[in-house]
Amino acid sequence: MAGRFVYWMNVSLDLKIEQVTDEQGGGDWMRIGEPLHREFNARAAGLALMVEGRRIYETMENYWPAARTDESLPGFLREYGEIWTSAPKILVSRTRTSAEYNTRIIGGDDAIEQLARVRAETDGDIGVGGATLATQLQRAHLLDELLLFTHPVVLGQGRPLFDDLDEPVVCDLIEQRSFDQGVTMHRYAVRAA
Repeated sequence: MAGRFVYWMNVSLDLKIEQVTDEQGGGDWMRIGEPLHREFNARAAGLALMVEGRRIYETMENYWPAARTDESLPGFLREYGEIWTSAPKILVSRTRTSAEYNTRIIGGDDAIEQLARVRAETDGDIGVGGATLATQLQRAHLLDELLLFTHPVVLGQGRPLFDDLDEPVVCDLIEQRSFDQGVTMHRYAVRAA
């Protein structure tokens, strides 16, 4: 048994995840229609566990728990709200001491070592949310996959997919698909994870 860390992110063609600070997945440059969101739902429902940094977690907790019962939203969004809220999650944070929605907290200077143990004890894919967290996992050679949903826009500025890395991330393409509005999905295995 061994889990696999999968860094899942919406990106621009120039691999930016935010155009402006604290955009947190809400940029108007993203083209997320129903078919793409249904793909998000299916992949999220298949995860054994989600691991999120504080900024991503707080963005998610501020929206998705209420979305699951908001009748003004389409069913596929309510469904994702239910998936996120009920899924087992780990929040990686030095500052948070409590969290709801089936979440436990890992913090401190040994957070990456704790996550390595979680990976070893988990059977299945572990979704990773947050560039800071993904960068730390990659530096520790623990990141197994990249799941990138690429939107057809060049932002030219903004937060990159990774913070500064010490070495290249060499990958092999293992799956690709196209969605409405020109969005493509590329799933890559990270070599030497």
